[in-house]
Amino acid sequence: MKRFAPLLAIFLSLSFFLGALELTGKIVDQEGRPVRAGMVLLRAQGSEKYIKSDLNEKGEFFFRELKPGTYEFKLSIFSAEKLHRTLHLEKSQDLELTVKLSFLDRALIFTRELSDVAWGTWMIILLVGTGIILSLATGFVQVRRLVSAFREVFRGALKKGYMGEEEGDISPFAALMTALAATVGNGNIAGVATAIATGGPGAPFWMWVAGIFGMATKYAEGFLGVKFRKKMPTGEMAGGPMYYARYGIKWKPVAKFLGALFAISASITALLGTGNMAQSNSMALAFKTQFGIPPWISAAVITAMVGLVVIGGIKKIGSVSEKLVPAMIVLYVLGGTVVILANFTKIPQAFALILKSAFSIKAVGGALVGTTVAQAISIGVRRGVLSNESGLGSAAIAQAASRSPEPVYNGLIAMTGTFIDTIFVNTFTTLTIILSGAYLYTAAYGSSKGLTSTALTIAAFESVIPHPFGGAIIALASFLFGYSTLIAWCYYGEKSFEYIAGSRVVVPYRLVFIALTFLGAIVQGPYLNIIWYTGDSANALMALPNLIALLFLVNVVRKETVDKLYRRKLW
Repeated sequence: MKRFAPLLAIFLSLSFFLGALELTGKIVDQEGRPVRAGMVLLRAQGSEKYIKSDLNEKGEFFFRELKPGTYEFKLSIFSAEKLHRTLHLEKSQDLELTVKLSFLDRALIFTRELSDVAWGTWMIILLVGTGIILSLATGFVQVRRLVSAFREVFRGALKKGYMGEEEGDISPFAALMTALAATVGNGNIAGVATAIATGGPGAPFWMWVAGIFGMATKYAEGFLGVKFRKKMPTGEMAGGPMYYARYGIKWKPVAKFLGALFAISASITALLGTGNMAQSNSMALAFKTQFGIPPWISAAVITAMVGLVVIGGIKKIGSVSEKLVPAMIVLYVLGGTVVILANFTKIPQAFALILKSAFSIKAVGGALVGTTVAQAISIGVRRGVLSNESGLGSAAIAQAASRSPEPVYNGLIAMTGTFIDTIFVNTFTTLTIILSGAYLYTAAYGSSKGLTSTALTIAAFESVIPHPFGGAIIALASFLFGYSTLIAWCYYGEKSFEYIAGSRVVVPYRLVFIALTFLGAIVQGPYLNIIWYTGDSANALMALPNLIALLFLVNVVRKETVDKLYRRKLW
């Protein structure tokens, strides 16, 4: 019998391949041009998982080694579903399908492709590379002075921190809370979940890596924001990358260009990108999903609450942030702790999965879709920057408004923001999703449920905390996180626009910001991704001049850091 075993194996293999089918085809638009963006998803009847084929430059897709049967066929263009039909395969087929692309479809494709170019390998290298250079230049200040930095943060929280009489509008602690108000937003709930859904469980690892080096970047931003700030005719302090680029870099044509480019990009991001409309939409969507509240009602409430604070300027924003930010972080972390403790014994396996996925070709677990290492790195770093803002330069704007004994002091305070956001809050989101097993229902694992964004985090919470309470925690956290981000980014945007057009534009800018907050909350559907992708690109445009300016000013940061932190040991 053993003599026939090899022949039997060959026979069974031939039987399988002879019975296997191919499904190939081409997707064209209404004008006959190939559709090059998006993917075709195929799922056998009775299966839980999709297999995918990305469209190539000719709009073609390929599926091989299929068994005869009934299949669900979808064309997805960056979450916008354009075709959905049932196919009965008895023999191999070659299809030519026409899909009608609207203006919004084309805008979605354009903004996604622009975002992919903006956050390509070159930006990842520049962003992480700048963090590494600043880490070396400052003697890894994020490690050597982390304890001292948090000691000053806690002293500020207890009103025992630095409260000197130097020029400034708010305390250093209020400046940190304003910066955290901007960074601890829906990027921590929806952004981390989206990174896992599209980049697999390995994406958060690259968030952590970028975050560790990003702490040195944030330190430099806080330091330079105070060192090169200016007093405006209104009496308020103004600073940020546009100021330290213009007044810190000695090559004046480059200095002026980088300052103007940052200010323009920051103004766009604050109005149209992730700092405004995307946040209000996430808030309205969470309340619609959990409580059935119509988006226009949420829009009206959000707009009124934002308007009441931002009209009061940085002092009002800082005052609200001091109270709101610690409370909202505690609320979210307590909910996440319940999920983590319920799965406490799985924590070692969770970290092993994250590490394995970060360096594997496909998502761990045999998923038919999978993600590449490059995708995991790109998505992890991109969403990490969206969350902690290290490299964007935004925190420098907040720190520039604070009373300060020394620029290095503000650098220390600023860098704790990245630690709190990425190493602390983001890790809670990551662990709840991994430990609960909710990640198995994402597109990265080929699940037909395709959970992503806030829905994925809700699924993780409700795996332990009964419905509707788990979802209610996420809805409330999403509201508070989004609200805090809105009020802080209005300040960032107005200061950037003030740099371009002067103090007279501040109030009109606030009014436009408030109007767009309302608009963002009532927009629904997959085309909202146009705003997220536009925000991604604007973030990259913010980061580019800021990172270049930081590289120009590395020696300025290094000299004062070595002198005041390591020689004189002021902190």
